[in-house]
Amino acid sequence: MLHKLSIQNYAIIEKLEIEFSCRLNIITGETGAGKSIIVGALGLILGERADSSVLVNKEKKCVVEGSFEAKGKKDVQSFLKENDFDISDEVIIRREIGTNGKSRAFINDTPVNLSQLNELSSLLVDLHQQFDTLSLGESSFQRQVLDALAGQMELLNNYQQVYLQFQAVTRESEELKSRKLQFDKEADYNRFQFTELDEAAFKENELEESDAELKLLSNSEGIKAALNKVYFELEESDNPAVQQLKSLLNQLQQYASYHPSLPALLQRLQAAHIELKDIADEVDSINNHINYDPIKIQQLNDRLSLGYKLLKKHSVKTTEELLTIKDQLEEKLQAVLNIDSQIQEKEKAAQKLFAEAKQLATKISDGRKKQVKPLEDKVNKLLSQVGMPNAKMKVEIKDETSLNFYGSNAIDFLFDANKSGQFQPVRKVASGGELSRLMLCIKSLVAQSIDLPTLIFDEIDSGISGEAARQVGIIMKELAAKRQLISITHQPQIAGKADAHFFVYKEIVKDTVKTNIRKLNTEERITAIAKMLSGEKPTAAAMENAREMVGN
Repeated sequence: MLHKLSIQNYAIIEKLEIEFSCRLNIITGETGAGKSIIVGALGLILGERADSSVLVNKEKKCVVEGSFEAKGKKDVQSFLKENDFDISDEVIIRREIGTNGKSRAFINDTPVNLSQLNELSSLLVDLHQQFDTLSLGESSFQRQVLDALAGQMELLNNYQQVYLQFQAVTRESEELKSRKLQFDKEADYNRFQFTELDEAAFKENELEESDAELKLLSNSEGIKAALNKVYFELEESDNPAVQQLKSLLNQLQQYASYHPSLPALLQRLQAAHIELKDIADEVDSINNHINYDPIKIQQLNDRLSLGYKLLKKHSVKTTEELLTIKDQLEEKLQAVLNIDSQIQEKEKAAQKLFAEAKQLATKISDGRKKQVKPLEDKVNKLLSQVGMPNAKMKVEIKDETSLNFYGSNAIDFLFDANKSGQFQPVRKVASGGELSRLMLCIKSLVAQSIDLPTLIFDEIDSGISGEAARQVGIIMKELAAKRQLISITHQPQIAGKADAHFFVYKEIVKDTVKTNIRKLNTEERITAIAKMLSGEKPTAAAMENAREMVGN
């Protein structure tokens, strides 16, 4: 709901502010008073292109701001969430045209682009002007009308969930088929590489350990010579180091009680003797286990040669990386074996979901078709009431072989303005005024079922008067009981139905003509409507007639 509209420095509007009723708001005024200027300013916050020529005072920027109540409007709240705006029950849209001609737009004080502004404003306001291409000609709205009348929005939601699942499973199936083609191309090469690694049968850290062992065996003679030399000097020479240390220990032992530091020194010598004896034993043990083995050396060289060849081939450096590649190749080969069954499972699931979606789509289509005749009858009756007795609307539903997000129907509202029998899509043949009244008739039928935005009609009464205008006013009044409606009109029969009546007028301020607006009280409304009936100086009969219109 549009709660408040503020306009500053737009064309001949210096500054004005309108607080709208939540029901039927009527705007009247003499031709040229500036009603269309107000609609033009409103268009700025709805995302229309800005023009710096609207700046009468070139030293001040133009500011148009609309305050909307969005409580309970799920689509608006979803838009705010998806675009990272603060979730709020009030949405403030502001458009500014700077003195340099540049335009900026804001949603809740956050700068936005025109695309975002258009998207949000379409959820908040539905503006109908002469010569507009209205949403009535859009297939999405036409489908929504039939679904609302059929009361099958929940059924449509269920269908859409199944349809999205069907699409997801179909995509997964196609991805698997694509992978299978790739697998098939690579399978022989992968199998060759896997076999090569599998036959090599490397164990964890084998190459690293083999390299170390080869170095040991290749240097075994030198190592054994060094170890023999060490062992000989420690244990077997004419004066072995172990025996010398033992002799020195015995010589010092007899004097241990004569000096306080000697016992500790003896303990250290004893430990050194034990350590040196242990070293000699370990040297002997190591020496006994090292043997030059040319056969083993050749085996290690062969393994390392194969390993280095595979490392280079796969551009890796360790045995572990080779084993990882082997595991990956094995997984790919196993995937080739499994993927056919996976594809079959996905295709089976897709068929099941398609059958379920097709069944729901058929049910939805049946529901839509049942509403065609009642909708045509009701709309054509209303068209006659609103001054279009020769006009007829016809609903065309075509069944499509393929499913889409909304089912399996192509829906078109066709229109014949003059009993020609030549029905064509409404967007091609209906005039602006005809479209507005046709839209009013349709929306009055679905207002209870569809969460309509604020409806704004600019001169919907074009070309009608008398009883037709009164019927338009009645329909608007009934529609406004469910949705906020704002209408610019020249017809007293429509103005008489207002919950809030605003009067646009020109005034001279400092030798400059300005447009202004004010909300009329009951007596002012009666006078304004009487003038619409009989001229600037209304007759007593016109006043009485106006009073009756307002009273009713």
